Amino acid sequence: MPPLSAPRPRYVFKVELPFWTYQDLVRRPNFRVQSRCEPGGDLRLVIPSDGELGEPTMRFLASCGVKVNRPNSRRYTGLIPSIPGIDVLFQRTADITTKVEEGSADMGITGLDRLMEYRHDDDAVVAVMEDLEFGRCEYVLAVPESWLDVTSIDDLADLALEFHAHGRQLRIATKYPRLLRRYLFERGINYFTLVPASGTLEAAPIAGYADLIADLSATGTTLRENRLKTLDGGTILTSQACLIANPVSLAQNPADLRLAQSFTEMLEAHMRSEPYYRITANVQGRSAEDVSAMILSRPEIAGIQGPTVARVFSVEEEDWYAVSLLIRKNRLLDVVDHLRECGGVDIAAAQLSYLFKGQSQAFDGFMARIAAQNGGPAEYA
Repeated sequence: MPPLSAPRPRYVFKVELPFWTYQDLVRRPNFRVQSRCEPGGDLRLVIPSDGELGEPTMRFLASCGVKVNRPNSRRYTGLIPSIPGIDVLFQRTADITTKVEEGSADMGITGLDRLMEYRHDDDAVVAVMEDLEFGRCEYVLAVPESWLDVTSIDDLADLALEFHAHGRQLRIATKYPRLLRRYLFERGINYFTLVPASGTLEAAPIAGYADLIADLSATGTTLRENRLKTLDGGTILTSQACLIANPVSLAQNPADLRLAQSFTEMLEAHMRSEPYYRITANVQGRSAEDVSAMILSRPEIAGIQGPTVARVFSVEEEDWYAVSLLIRKNRLLDVVDHLRECGGVDIAAAQLSYLFKGQSQAFDGFMARIAAQNGGPAEYA
C-alpha cells in the first residue's frame, strides 16, 4: 500500500556549544553564522516593527521599489516580492543592531544612534549606508532653562568642576550611556553620574532624579515645552536611519551576498535619483551637431553630462531632433527657458525612479570591508 503522503524532508540543525565568545567563534576558519535549518539560504533583513522608525521605514522601502508584504501587524515576518529570496523580520529598533551583530540577521535598518550605542564588535556589524535620509534627529544635552549661566559645553565643564569641589557630581539621565560617556570624556568632563532611564526623560530634572538630560530631539519642541534648553557644542551625535549588515555571515554565502547587493543598489539608485528630472524636447535644426551646439551654449544647464540628441522621423518636411537632458530639479525653469530659446517645443519633465552609476559606491565600500577582514576579495554569484 503506498504511503498516504510524501515523507517530510529532514533538516539538519547546526549547534555551536557556548565554550567560546562570539568574537572567538567568528575568527574560527570554518565558522558559519547559521540560525536556520538547512536548506535555507535566504537573506534575513530585520527592520523596525514599530516606533518612530516603523512606518517611515515601510514607506521608504516602498518608494525604493522594494515594498515589504506583511499580512498583518501581528505578523513578525514578511517578504519583498520584487527581490525574491529576502526574508523580512520585524523587531524592536533597540534590538536590531544586536540581531545583526550576533548573526540572527544579515542586514537591518536602524538608527545610527542605536548602531553606535549597541555595537560591540566593529567587524561583526557595519554601516553599508549611513544616511537613508529619514528618521533625522540629534542626540543632545539639555539643561533647565533656569540655568542662566550655562549656555555651552564649556560652561557645563566648569559646572561639573564646581559640583565636584562641593562633593557632588552632575547627574545626567540618558538612554545611551556609552555614547554620552565617550563624548564627555573627550571634552574633559570627568565628574558626573549617568542615570540610566527609559521612556520620557524630559521630566527627570523636575522629578529630581537628574540635573540634566541627554536625549534624542528632532525639532526641540518637547524640550522647550518642558523648560529645557540645548547647549552650544552640546550635540553628541546627528542621527538618521541607516542600513547595516554583518560582513561575517554574508561573506560565507555568495547567494546572500548577491541579494544584499541587489537590495542595496535599489535603495542607493532611488536616493541618487531624487534630485533630478529627465527633461525632453523636440528642437528644429539643420543637424544633430547644430542642435547640440545650441543646447551646449549654456553648459551649466545642458545636462549632467550633456544632451542626448536623436533624429525625429517627422511627417513634416522640417528636420526635428529629440533632445534629452538629465538636470537638477532646482534648475528646471532655467532649462525650460533655454530650450524655448533654442526653438524647443513639446517640453516634458519626468521624475526619475532610479539612477544607477557604473558601480554601487555603497556596496563596493562594503565589499572592500569584507576583503580587508578576509585577506582577499569576497565572491558572490
